[in-house]
Amino acid sequence: MKKGIIIKLIGGIYTVLDGDNQRHTLKPRGIFRHKNKSPKVGDIVDFDETTITHIHPRNNDLVRPPIVNVDQAILINSTLRPNFSLFLLDRFLVLSHQEEITPVIVINKIDLLGKVAFDKLKSELAYYEQYYDVYYLSAKQPQTLEAFKQTFDGKVSVFAGQTGSGKSSLLNAIDPSLDLKTGETSKALGRGRHTTRHTELLTISSGLIADTPGFSKLDFNAMEAEDLTHYYIDFFERSQDCKFRGCQHINEPSCAIKKAVENGDIPQSRYDNYQKIHKEITNQKKYY
Repeated sequence: MKKGIIIKLIGGIYTVLDGDNQRHTLKPRGIFRHKNKSPKVGDIVDFDETTITHIHPRNNDLVRPPIVNVDQAILINSTLRPNFSLFLLDRFLVLSHQEEITPVIVINKIDLLGKVAFDKLKSELAYYEQYYDVYYLSAKQPQTLEAFKQTFDGKVSVFAGQTGSGKSSLLNAIDPSLDLKTGETSKALGRGRHTTRHTELLTISSGLIADTPGFSKLDFNAMEAEDLTHYYIDFFERSQDCKFRGCQHINEPSCAIKKAVENGDIPQSRYDNYQKIHKEITNQKKYY
């Protein structure tokens, strides 16, 4: 019996990479269907010559993109086409923490900004750099990619971001041999076409990266409003100073988070996005 990681799924056929970097084309045991547990990309599995026989326990399990056992989420945000959004970034960060995946923030297409606009964007993100690794990249400027390449070593990473944010172009710039299909972004719509048709783990350096379909809608159906405070890590570390235990930082008096916003220690935009997400989760639960 051998052990490996599923790196590709197309049409019910799985590609498994073993410890010797050998690839195996396999089908799963029929019993998985009866247990309503299908193998997914990222699964650590046991297998024989033709069949996946066992799925090891998962550390996490993403629905969209459909991948498991992810170590870090590389959150791709374009400067323009589509336009950068702090609100979308905060949503990505919350969902990454919910799945216990380390987020890495990438600001892509910096070549589209002039110096004034670029400096303004970096100023807005300076607060985030206290808590996250932030990279400013352009697929057209190879020198911006050197330090970023080391991010993947020894990890399973997932690229996530809006359609058209340039995920496939970045991977091609890091390793041109991948030759991933990319799509032109519509200037009229400010969006790109979905160019990635399946989930696959790609070997780059000593890590694995998933190139996944871009998406712009992020749902919080599995989250309770009171849990949101745990996924805003900067709020959580200050919450011990709130007067009330379990403070939601919305209407409670003597709230350390609201005080930090008033003092300028937390950006107003970060708190506004928190309120929007909290309200969205609360409203979703009302309909269940």
